[in-house]
Amino acid sequence: MKRGLLASYVAGIRDFSHGESYETIIRYFVPEFVTALLLYSVPIWIEGNFISHLKSTPTYATLGATNNLIHLLIKMAEAFSVGTLVLSGQFNGKADYKQAGQAVRDAFWTTCLLGIFVASGLYFGAYYIYYWLGVPTEIIGLGVPFLRLRAIGIFFMFIYLALVGFIRGIKNTKVPMQICVIGIGVLLLLEYLLIFGNYGFPNMGLQGSALAAVIQYFVMTLLAVIYILFYEGNRKYAVDLFSVFRSHAYILQLIKLSWPVMLDKTTLAAAYIWLLKMIAPMGSSIVATFCVVKDMERVAFAPAIAFASVITFLVSNDLGIKNWDGIKSNIKKTIFMASFCVLAILVLFSMMPETIIGLFDKKGDFTASAAFAFPILSILAFFDLLQVVLSGALRGAANVKTVMIVRLLVCGGLFVPISYTLASLPIANPVLKFVMIYASFYLCNGIMSIIYINRFRSNAWKLDVV
Repeated sequence: MKRGLLASYVAGIRDFSHGESYETIIRYFVPEFVTALLLYSVPIWIEGNFISHLKSTPTYATLGATNNLIHLLIKMAEAFSVGTLVLSGQFNGKADYKQAGQAVRDAFWTTCLLGIFVASGLYFGAYYIYYWLGVPTEIIGLGVPFLRLRAIGIFFMFIYLALVGFIRGIKNTKVPMQICVIGIGVLLLLEYLLIFGNYGFPNMGLQGSALAAVIQYFVMTLLAVIYILFYEGNRKYAVDLFSVFRSHAYILQLIKLSWPVMLDKTTLAAAYIWLLKMIAPMGSSIVATFCVVKDMERVAFAPAIAFASVITFLVSNDLGIKNWDGIKSNIKKTIFMASFCVLAILVLFSMMPETIIGLFDKKGDFTASAAFAFPILSILAFFDLLQVVLSGALRGAANVKTVMIVRLLVCGGLFVPISYTLASLPIANPVLKFVMIYASFYLCNGIMSIIYINRFRSNAWKLDVV
């Protein structure tokens, strides 16, 4: 007979005979946490702080609103990176090195074409994107030239992530980390120089941030190309990036591998864009409130993202030996540790929200509204934490389509209509209305979590791996 949910959870976190030890999980967690901070949190905070010194709430709101869109495109590009990783990794594992080299060549040209298509859409459709979002006119005026310049960086980003997928596929995780660190260093240095016009550089303001991102991804792409083509250990792959592909087989295979991952990764990113559209008519200050709350939560959720990567790895490694008890024990331990870390950061931020928000609001236009909203939303953030870790576990258990379908159905079938209804209500207080709309996103994450928990408790998840 199954134990109750709480009793089962408590027993799992106290289970020292199954699964990994807490010390082992933490050892896996630390490098993933550092990577998550470097990729998703620290640069955004520093960039936001730089822009805040311009003392323009619409400018800060423009940066945050555009970063939502860029985040969606990053997730799309990551899907093709995963497809390239799997495709090249399969050939590399069979020691069919030349085929692996041909796979990265085809991935390079595919992402070049996709990057051109996406970048062109951003450049020529910039005005219409902001118009559809419904943001205030001052954000449209600032955002259109900013997004057009960022579009060039998006082109290089697609190529870079495909190349990195190949590098990871041949079992090299050190070089991508090194390139990433160099790229972040280039970004932050150029933002400091170009946003403010320091040391004789032009004072470009928000446009300086966009140009810095373009140069960052160009440098990272160049470094990846140099490593792939000229590193002695890669000569066996006979990579000829600039030759024209002769077969469509790898391209079709790459698309087949990438599309489920793309739908999975982009669904939640698209939900944030929809969230922005629902609150945009409330004005620049509320948009800025949304952006700073989201960025604070992104830092707080860095441990959850790291633990989700760890549990994916742990579950996938236990599948081969069908260590079901170990898998469940590891999931419960990971949720416990992720909850402790994330909630500790959320509590810390909630105790001094004005201090944190003041880093991004030099004029004090949205500090009060964000300081009111953040502690309330932090209470509901546990649902997001839970679904992030559980979805990572399901991916590790080869339940990728389950995660994809649940996210599509819950976000499209529940979050969109609920948030639209709340946005349509005649609520006089814009801050309260913002909190209600944002809270609907977390409540839908809670529904996802319930579905994931029920799948694990019913053992239906094993059907994809037995």
